[in-house]
Amino acid sequence: MVDKSTLERWLVKLREGTLTEDDLERGLARLRETGDSTRPPQRLLYLQTRNTAVDSPVNGMSVMEDGKIHEAPEDPGEWPYDTVIDAVNDGWRIVKFPELALLYQEPDDSGLACEFILEK
Repeated sequence: MVDKSTLERWLVKLREGTLTEDDLERGLARLRETGDSTRPPQRLLYLQTRNTAVDSPVNGMSVMEDGKIHEAPEDPGEWPYDTVIDAVNDGWRIVKFPELALLYQEPDDSGLACEFILEK
């Protein structure tokens, strides 16, 4: 992987006029081999609430981590968040608010009408 020290060496070489196309090609090859390992995998938090307010109590949740869906513990007392605001205060960012149009359709028990999706 091309790290900070490699970039610093390349900067010195550039200033000295000794940075070559081959230096950059080798760096690109290393990036292609290793990928961008500096970026942590995305985590998604699905919170179903009683209504569309961010301070509404959570009544269902699941988390996607490491490419897998993890259901919440059955006991709501073991859930990490009581409201969407609690999750936001813990560093989660809301990426999808509830679909208000779903509230005007026939009622169902899926909880999707009041679902927030957050990411970290």
